[in-house]
Amino acid sequence: MTSLSLRLPRVLSFFSLTILCTFVSTPCARATISYEVSLAQPGQHLFHVTMNIPDVQGELLLQMPAWNALYEIRDFSSRIQRLEGTADSQPLSVEKIDKQTWRIFAKNQITVHYAVYWDTAGPFASQLNEEHAFVNPAMVLMYVPDRRNEAAALSFHDIPAGWQIATTLNTQTEGKDSSVHTFLAGTYDLLADNPLEIGTFKIFDIDGTAPRISVAVHGDDWKQADIESTLTKICNYEIALMGGAPFRRYLFIFHIGKAAQGAGGGMEHADGTAINLRSGAQIAGVSAHEFFHLWNVKRIRPASLEPIDYTREQYSRALWFAEGVSSTYGSYTLVRSGVWSKRDFYDDLARQINELESRPANRWQSAEQSSMDTWLDKYDYYNGPEFSVSYYTKGQVLGVLLDILIREHTNDAHSLDDVMRDMNEEFARKGKTYRDSLDVRLTTEKVAGGSFEEFFRKYVANAEPFPYEILLTKAGLRLQQQEIVRAELGFSFARDTNGKSVVRSIEPASTAERAGLQVGDELGQFNGDNIPRRAESWLRNKKPGDELHLRVLRREQAVDLTFTLGGKSESVFAISEDPQAPPRARAIREGLLSGRAVPAVAAGAALH
Repeated sequence: MTSLSLRLPRVLSFFSLTILCTFVSTPCARATISYEVSLAQPGQHLFHVTMNIPDVQGELLLQMPAWNALYEIRDFSSRIQRLEGTADSQPLSVEKIDKQTWRIFAKNQITVHYAVYWDTAGPFASQLNEEHAFVNPAMVLMYVPDRRNEAAALSFHDIPAGWQIATTLNTQTEGKDSSVHTFLAGTYDLLADNPLEIGTFKIFDIDGTAPRISVAVHGDDWKQADIESTLTKICNYEIALMGGAPFRRYLFIFHIGKAAQGAGGGMEHADGTAINLRSGAQIAGVSAHEFFHLWNVKRIRPASLEPIDYTREQYSRALWFAEGVSSTYGSYTLVRSGVWSKRDFYDDLARQINELESRPANRWQSAEQSSMDTWLDKYDYYNGPEFSVSYYTKGQVLGVLLDILIREHTNDAHSLDDVMRDMNEEFARKGKTYRDSLDVRLTTEKVAGGSFEEFFRKYVANAEPFPYEILLTKAGLRLQQQEIVRAELGFSFARDTNGKSVVRSIEPASTAERAGLQVGDELGQFNGDNIPRRAESWLRNKKPGDELHLRVLRREQAVDLTFTLGGKSESVFAISEDPQAPPRARAIREGLLSGRAVPAVAAGAALH
């Protein structure tokens, strides 16, 4: 992978920085624990951190989170170098007592110094190089376990010339020196939930949205007009759907094209999101999903995820709803706002059904169990079709089926939209968490005026086959099977512990085998581009006979291989409208596509 290198002076006063901030929490008069982060020599990929901790009375414990952004134990402490403590300029004895915890004995104020290594692209990591810095604070900043509720301050030093900072953290100018800017957070957890982009990115606001929504883009292969048009439709629709915005300012951070370095996906935060994409043309789906997280998961929050425990796995049965139903609303948003046609919506729903039904694990792993088992996602074999099914996929399909059933029970007077708005009122706006699937069911029954115990018992808590045809028929839709020929690679690959994509298996007599590909080859490029994160997604836009140019590293030697993609016949599901559907079913179908029960929607978005 190649990237543009900016060789800039390493020192820049904060007076010349563009600081993008919003007042999303009560401003702190003075933070108790402060962090100073130096970006000197960014080519070394080391964040140099100074942590100042006042009011120490004897034993002090320091910890580094074991997880953040992903539901995976990733042990960020493994990236720490040279941790030292001082008090009154005198060195302190620092004892490490487990993989992520250090102990220091001192009085009054102490200072801790350490460096932490990060050069990993993507919204689920952090990165420092000569192009930019992207900071997920929980991956860089340690905390004092019993003082996480105290205010925190964060400042950056030795920033390369011309770089600017984008974040939703509050900022405060201290004293008379207007060149010193400090970012503030009411607690460590609030600090951890506010990433920062630092570099020479493009920054602009989305016109026609209220409150203010800003976009910071680092990378290439994107058009501002296209991003503005798409995000305007998405954001206006979802704000109207949920009865108003829960923020005073929102920030999209995009890494696009070469800057994404092959890392894809998005990560939601309290008042923003960070998203990596290969091209600006891909922003719609992930942006609609991540923006909806403003409500579902960030504010409509399962009790099983609170309070946050950074030291161990935090199990939840509700991720099918928090993530999967957010995907339901991602697709609803796109079709209802006019970004998608209804054909796009049907095709996407059919893809989710095909994904579920192609995985043997769908027969035994329930939506709740898939949610609980998310901590196993880091193991490549667990992601195989025999071992697991995605709570994203299962939850998205469950959301649509549940919506149809609510509409059918209420003669289309109520819908899943009402469930989301009711949960927003009863939990998010009252500062309460919900009891995983139980409160989702009880809210559904309140909205629909009847029991949904059987639906949740069969299809959420257990893995009984989904009644696709029965429920889709109630929405005037037909589920049909058809034979198609799909492109196939002829080999499989997975990321190793170092993040490298390595060939794991090769199908006998495949074009890949005949071209000379070998198990253990390290993949470097697909058709001159980054290695796709998921082969299935990459193959969707290919057909049998298309050429694939691979560059691999074999015994430290680069090898170029070219072969055509093979093909395999398979039966897949397709969704179409039933022209003979009765009026009641047609009304439910139109309700899914238009969301016509949304209040004041005419002012927020044009329905398609």
